[in-house]
Amino acid sequence: MPLVRISLRRGKSPAHLAALRNGIYQAMREAFNVPENDRFILVSQHDADEFDYDPNYLSVDRSDDLVIVQITCNSGRTVEQKQALYRGIAEKFSADPGLRPEDVFINLVEVAKENWSFGNGVAQYA
Repeated sequence: MPLVRISLRRGKSPAHLAALRNGIYQAMREAFNVPENDRFILVSQHDADEFDYDPNYLSVDRSDDLVIVQITCNSGRTVEQKQALYRGIAEKFSADPGLRPEDVFINLVEVAKENWSFGNGVAQYA
């Protein structure tokens, strides 16, 4: 059910990108009880002139290793579940591929269940 978009500066290794994808998936499984195999993750790498961010917004010291994660998911999760997800992603990214928590920016977009079609032109959750 979640659709994940990961954006970062171009130039990271395939192992780095795999660690990002795997870390998010594991964090979603743990905090949001995402079912096994419910894995839809897109990675976009950008040249420096296509990746604009403020290095100090809200007193968070970001570097060019910044990773922006946007997760679209069903609405209805508690604030505690969302906080657990954010914390879990930052911890997993810190462990592998070694990102600083300051370089993990997460945006959650909640939608109604009927806003999904996983194929065949069917709204499976409606």
